[in-house]
Amino acid sequence: MTTAMGAALRRIQLGNALSAFGNGFTVPFLFVYVAQVRDLGAHTAGLVLAMFAVAALVVLPFTGRVIDRRGPLSVAVAGAVASAVGSLGLGLAASEPLVLAAAGVLGAGMAVIQPALATLIVWCSTPATRSRAFAMQFFLSNLGLGVGGLLGGLLVDTSSPAGFVRLFAIDAVMFLVLGAAVATVRLPKGPVLDGAVPTEAAEGRSGGWRALLGHRAMVQLCVLGFVLFFACYGQFESGLSAFAVDVAHVSPAMLGVALAANTAAIVLAQFVVLKLVERRRRSRVIALVGLVWTVAWAVAGAAGLVPGSEVMGTAAIVSAYALFGLGEAMLSPTVAPLVADLAPSSLLGQYNAAFSLVKQLALAVGPAVGGLMAGAGLYGAYIAGLIVCSLGISVLALRLGGRLSARQDNPLRGTAGPSVPAPRSESSAAVTTAA
Repeated sequence: MTTAMGAALRRIQLGNALSAFGNGFTVPFLFVYVAQVRDLGAHTAGLVLAMFAVAALVVLPFTGRVIDRRGPLSVAVAGAVASAVGSLGLGLAASEPLVLAAAGVLGAGMAVIQPALATLIVWCSTPATRSRAFAMQFFLSNLGLGVGGLLGGLLVDTSSPAGFVRLFAIDAVMFLVLGAAVATVRLPKGPVLDGAVPTEAAEGRSGGWRALLGHRAMVQLCVLGFVLFFACYGQFESGLSAFAVDVAHVSPAMLGVALAANTAAIVLAQFVVLKLVERRRRSRVIALVGLVWTVAWAVAGAAGLVPGSEVMGTAAIVSAYALFGLGEAMLSPTVAPLVADLAPSSLLGQYNAAFSLVKQLALAVGPAVGGLMAGAGLYGAYIAGLIVCSLGISVLALRLGGRLSARQDNPLRGTAGPSVPAPRSESSAAVTTAA
């Protein structure tokens, strides 16, 4: 990695951390803000949360092609500006139509930021440093979100909308800081990416979705990604929290402690875990995550088997959330870099956007399924189903490993040479071609 690449990566990571810090001021309190502070009711608050997923599902199918044609810098800046407008709009909106419109703008902006930043991180890293770069992004995002949530909790005032306007304004400013940080990154104009790992997908910008859907390893990774996000992130705010309160008799305050344990596990374990997994096969690491989450769901299920013991139930739920965090720390240096190493050079943005789309689908379906099963009281089937999903993660990961080259599955032990190299200028490309 060159000095310029390192400086650009640090700037991107700092902007990402600050935007996560801003999110912490608003995300934990959004439901309460819409339902109680603006007095729009729980139904509208639920629609606002759903609007984030809907907006993401609308824009992501087109985001990848724009990134590949226009570059990730302009897309990330546009997403940051849209997010800032949407966040400030949420703080100022007092009616249901305006709140929903602002949530749509914010959701669309945040959705396009993700694949744009992922593409920039790939451009500013090498196969040897890419896992560490994505692990750092995940670490800083969780740290920023946790610190922001802590400070936001100290500042929040549910008695007046004015206090929330201040919180949303902070969030908007942090998005603008992210946009400014990305806008000042200096990368060669018209980057040329060569030397991509050979894949089954045909290169070329036209027919990007057709090429991606014809790439079996990427399709398998998307299926695996859907199950990953469905079985973990998609359950935190629906089925798992309902199970903790209704069956394990965990108090809402202790549920906040469990979420804090999840963040703490990520922050404390991230770089220890990174040293243990970065030289191992990615498919094996993901398979191990499935086993860790199987244990987590079994521990959560055990919380409901001890009647009348709130202490034991709380300890089990907190432990389960911490185990989920450990698994997340193992995923951050494996899944996102694998998407990059599977992508043809001209479709890097398309692949990142497609995987973000899969994530958003899982985050939309997961809470819906969890909420419906919790509402019907089917907690035994709920826990058993998610244990099966977690074991399925291990099976899918091992099957995916059979389709990966040695360099894709473990760049540090595979064949030397970059899988998706850093950008270089058109002029240097011309010199190489002439030679």
